[in-house]
Amino acid sequence: MSELPPLNTDTMWAIIKEEIDDDTVNQLVWHCLGYRYDTATQQWDNSQVAPEWQEAYPEPPNFIENRPPTVKLTRSIPKENKQLLKEQLGFKGYKIGEFGPRQTRRATAANWLLSYMKQLPVD
Repeated sequence: MSELPPLNTDTMWAIIKEEIDDDTVNQLVWHCLGYRYDTATQQWDNSQVAPEWQEAYPEPPNFIENRPPTVKLTRSIPKENKQLLKEQLGFKGYKIGEFGPRQTRRATAANWLLSYMKQLPVD
């Protein structure tokens, strides 16, 4: 995997504005879910992935291209974190005619990542 951008609000905006490519968005989510690619075996290691994700997706899914894993991602966001794009970024949503499933899935990934960040222990 290539070097991933930091988990911060600039990165979340870059996801929403499509300044970060789809593969990198997927890799960020995969990394946070616990998926690791083992270059020696050339296979995915999911030993750090939560059982409900391991069972449904033994290998990391493409969240941007496929609806089912994105639905699972949405459902895994705690209720109190569902509006983080609005609350933390001030994101007002896309305008009608300016978005499709791909943009919606990118916004879901950004919101999930914000929720993930919020749940990280503070040092």
